[in-house]
Amino acid sequence: MAAEPKNDNAISNELETVEVVETTPLDGLNQSKDKIPAPVQTASEQDIAKTNAVNVTDFMNRSMGSVYINDTQGNGFQPDVNYRGFTASPLLGTPQGLSVYMDGVRLNQPFGDVVSWDLIPKSAIKSMSMMPGSNPLFGRNTLGGALSIETKDGKSNPGTSVQGLGGAYGRHAFEFEHGGFNDKGLNWFITGNYFGEQGWRQNSPSTVRQIFGKAGWEGERSEIKFTTAFNDNGLYGNGLQDVRLLEQDYTSIYTKPDITDNRSLFLNLEGKHQLNDNIVLTGNTYYRNIKTGTYNGDVNQGSLDQAVYSLTAAEKALLSRNGYGYPAYDMNGTNTPFPYLKCVAQALSGANGEPGEKCNGLINRTTTQQQNWGASGQAIINDTLFGKENQFLFGGSYDQSVMNFKQSTQLGYLNADHSITGLPNYADGVTGGNVNGVPFDNRVSLGGDTVTWSFFTSDTLSLTKDLHITASGRYNYTSLSNKDQITAEGGESLTGKHHFDRFNPAVGLTYNPIKEIGFYAGYNEGTRAPTSIELGCANPDVPCKLPNSMAGDPPLKQVITENWEAGFRGQLPEKIDWSVGYFHIENKNDLMFVADEQAGFGYFKNFGKTQRQGVEVSLDRKVDDWSVGANYTYLDATYQSNETVNGSGNSTNVNSVANAATRTNGTGGGYEGTIDIKPGNKIPLTPSHMFKTYVDYQFAKDWGTNVNIMGFSQSFARGNENNAHKADGQNYFGSGIVPGYVVVNYGLRFTPSAVKGLTVFGQVNNILDEHYYTGGQLGAAAFDANGNFSAPRSGGSYSGGADGTQYSVKQTTFYAPGAPRTWWLGMRYSF
Repeated sequence: MAAEPKNDNAISNELETVEVVETTPLDGLNQSKDKIPAPVQTASEQDIAKTNAVNVTDFMNRSMGSVYINDTQGNGFQPDVNYRGFTASPLLGTPQGLSVYMDGVRLNQPFGDVVSWDLIPKSAIKSMSMMPGSNPLFGRNTLGGALSIETKDGKSNPGTSVQGLGGAYGRHAFEFEHGGFNDKGLNWFITGNYFGEQGWRQNSPSTVRQIFGKAGWEGERSEIKFTTAFNDNGLYGNGLQDVRLLEQDYTSIYTKPDITDNRSLFLNLEGKHQLNDNIVLTGNTYYRNIKTGTYNGDVNQGSLDQAVYSLTAAEKALLSRNGYGYPAYDMNGTNTPFPYLKCVAQALSGANGEPGEKCNGLINRTTTQQQNWGASGQAIINDTLFGKENQFLFGGSYDQSVMNFKQSTQLGYLNADHSITGLPNYADGVTGGNVNGVPFDNRVSLGGDTVTWSFFTSDTLSLTKDLHITASGRYNYTSLSNKDQITAEGGESLTGKHHFDRFNPAVGLTYNPIKEIGFYAGYNEGTRAPTSIELGCANPDVPCKLPNSMAGDPPLKQVITENWEAGFRGQLPEKIDWSVGYFHIENKNDLMFVADEQAGFGYFKNFGKTQRQGVEVSLDRKVDDWSVGANYTYLDATYQSNETVNGSGNSTNVNSVANAATRTNGTGGGYEGTIDIKPGNKIPLTPSHMFKTYVDYQFAKDWGTNVNIMGFSQSFARGNENNAHKADGQNYFGSGIVPGYVVVNYGLRFTPSAVKGLTVFGQVNNILDEHYYTGGQLGAAAFDANGNFSAPRSGGSYSGGADGTQYSVKQTTFYAPGAPRTWWLGMRYSF
């Protein structure tokens, strides 16, 4: 985003500010907002700084219309960012629908199209734009929108600044930046950031280390920029929690630990050349290397339906031979809470089935190594066509990536504090089972190679000074190859080759007869090809548990999105910018993760049709010492096809307690069973109403303040796709609905005139200390209301005891709790 003056002598001799936006990932097009047939949102570094936001997603959640957060991971640097019902998430397996670019480089990672928000340094951002719709110029995965970020350089950001802050929950951060240029055309910029905190939830510390540098040269007609960035982050994200335990302790966690380590290297070389007065050439070439490791302690879902058995004489002898002692008394369901020795004994001997039945804990480890590189270039021709002003663009890009994903699962047992202790290597899944050959092998070792070629073009013709027509399109060809490094081809092997291609068109117009009111309308299409992880988990006969394992890969179709939108916008007297618009988006062959009858397992499949439509309204006024704004979104996100999916946590599934008379098997109420999705059912985690407002006021020469209020209506939890789940307080807990909420944030700043360049600031988020939830999911409850492991305790098995009793696994609603009142104070000095 940038601003440039224009002289309109017919109206006034004053210079009028025109906001221009990059409508492609690469620099150079610079179209004014009134020529773009979509309600683009922009933000500058000053806008971000005024909010005192900790990271880019915090700013987007508080300030951008139609954006909302699901804090599913339980860490502020790992949220699911949603826009118009489409998601950019760091979580493998989440269907991604937004593309994210930084200086022309696509940040969606090769494996799963995930976006690691912790790898974007806030201190390096010069401006950002949210481009709505399926704009084909932003390439694959642009289903609901594209976020384009431009970073700082030494010419636009000269000088030096340092900043430090500290606050609640052990929060502390340090940041610096320095930029400059000389008369030889050289410019340079560097910024670094360290952020650490203990976190407001139990066992949830985070450490973020980022450094970013850019060097450039600018001549009369040419410029070159070279960027490098490095991140080394350790994040604890403790995720969702049972509603009953959150009601007792809002800071509680389900299991621990849950650790993600991210390390990344980013290199980017950009070039721009003014060939003549009418033609501009721009391009870039880049390289990224990302290594992600996870270490997660989880409940073993397979143990939830198991009653406690006493140790047999053979098991006692086996334990003794392997150096394990056991209590003198005979362990049973009444005197021992799911004894870990039974887990060890079964893992050693393979008795009574697979070892997972009696081990109530798992430790899941993953390592993902990704490298991707590529180049893109475009030519922009500003000339006339049929005597009319015309801007024509054409270009192409090449992207290649290689990745390697490894996963292993270690059996273990739950401790009283919900941590997991792993068993020795004989049952860790690394070697494919234990020394006695008991089948426990959830390993995955997958290699992948993806190549994408793209060609794109765009033309904007100004029929008059007020009427502009834009047409654009992009052809993508993607070739994806998976190589299973454990299982040979055939059967359940992940090995396979796939290719996807399509031309996506777009057309739009804008008409701005007067400054106070203008009109825009547009239609565009976008596609998303399935990723390695989705193709590796697409077999309904061999369901997988992400990210724990994968299965064979029947072909999936690419998602096709059709987007219509139209609206009005303008500037009223007193410099009040306003807009109101309608959007209608349909996804064909949408990808969804379908749960299987095995709890926690499932597979990806194409879903016939989904729809997102809505209305967006915004007002904004920035005059002198006042900045006031508000935006409202009505979002109607629904399924438009019939589908049957697993609903084990849903009280209306075909085998639920409520349907005991007609259920098709005898496995007990609520654990295994399907639900039917009907056209018109709401898509989970999509609130129908979103409202945000802010006021920033410089109320004295040295003092300024800001207030931000954001509110979201209720939505349905995942697992409640039929929107019909009801709690009964006995077998099903929680409503299956994420309640609506309102959060108020307040900031204050002091810039003393006596000390030039100094700013002291304070921020309080959630000043009313509301307890609220940003996401939810139905699932099996491993613990009772007191936090104790709650598997069946009677002397029989899940399928029934001697008295014929059926043991049903309790189901509950899990929520992602939002942060309580959080404050911090900071100081920034610039010179």
